[in-house]
Amino acid sequence: MAASKRILVTVVSVLALGALGTYAYYANRSPAAPQPAGGPNGAGAPAAARPPAAFAIPVETAKVALEILQEDVKAVGSLRSNESVVVRPEISGRIGAIQFTEGARVSKGATLLLLDSSTQAAEVQQARANLALAETNFKRTEELEKSKFVSANARDQALNGLKVAEANLALAEARLAKTQIVAPFNATIGLRQVSVGDYVKEGQDLVTLEDMSALKLDFRLPESYFGKVKLGQPVELKIDAFSTQTFKATLMAIDPLIDQAGRSLSLRAKLDNPEGKLRPGMFANVRLILSERSSAMTIPEEALVPVGSDQYAFKVVDGKAQRVQVKIGLRRNAKVEVTAGLRPGDDVVTAGQLKIRDGAAVSANPPAVAPAAQSAGVVPGAAPATSRPGS
Repeated sequence: MAASKRILVTVVSVLALGALGTYAYYANRSPAAPQPAGGPNGAGAPAAARPPAAFAIPVETAKVALEILQEDVKAVGSLRSNESVVVRPEISGRIGAIQFTEGARVSKGATLLLLDSSTQAAEVQQARANLALAETNFKRTEELEKSKFVSANARDQALNGLKVAEANLALAEARLAKTQIVAPFNATIGLRQVSVGDYVKEGQDLVTLEDMSALKLDFRLPESYFGKVKLGQPVELKIDAFSTQTFKATLMAIDPLIDQAGRSLSLRAKLDNPEGKLRPGMFANVRLILSERSSAMTIPEEALVPVGSDQYAFKVVDGKAQRVQVKIGLRRNAKVEVTAGLRPGDDVVTAGQLKIRDGAAVSANPPAVAPAAQSAGVVPGAAPATSRPGS
């Protein structure tokens, strides 16, 4: 009895499964398309019944643009005064007066310090007296020589004594002049190192003078750039104290010697500083512009498709992707220069390259815009940003 029940259950289960399979087959089976009136090839069939066109793959594109590109090299440098000098006395003496204010502007020839000149002034008076006596002796000897009372040799000796007296006076006056220390050029004066009454020796540091109306920028480059640097090239520099401002300079000198220790080339640029905003000793980030291309073709870097050592890009021609080999040059700000393979105005694929092949039909779309940019009104009426094809 139990065996009969099991057989019955098994038969019922098999029949139920068969019925369920039959229902699923007919439920999912597509109805047969009616045969076109024109025959099996579809000739004369209505447009809605014809096979659909090839599917166009959506991609993002950008146009080949013409831009100004600059070939440059970056370095670090230091600012120096156009002219800089440490004022030192040429003779020893005691400081009698200081006639400048620290940090003030001084003109060329302005008196800075006076040394005690009493000894030098006395020497000048003595030299003048000796000169007057030598002139008198020479005139008397010259008259006597004309009257034949003295020989020509005596006249020559008197003339020589006159010249010696003149030289002694000039020497005494030069020593007196050295007690007055003057500015050698227009400059800003620094901090003094002495006070009135100090006794200073020859060559002792007194004060510094800095001409900051123009500044010199010294920096170094590797010797590999020696053939590219030229006098007159523009230089841009940024200073930490003025991080938002860029200053302009011009390359003015190239050291003819290469540093053997570091194999580097020393360069010097010059920039105007009429307002005195920059100061000597400041650290500078330097950008030397080696050359400039006024009409360089550029494309976004993401448009490149590297294959080994070659570079390719897909351009869109009549709705189809065409793979072309390109030659590239400079790279700047997420863009790359194209020197061959494309023309200005060509549309190149920037996203979706992994989904296409040469000759594939594509649908060009503008680059996706971030939602934040859309909310700010950057692209009015644009659809919400989506992930880029092929990314």
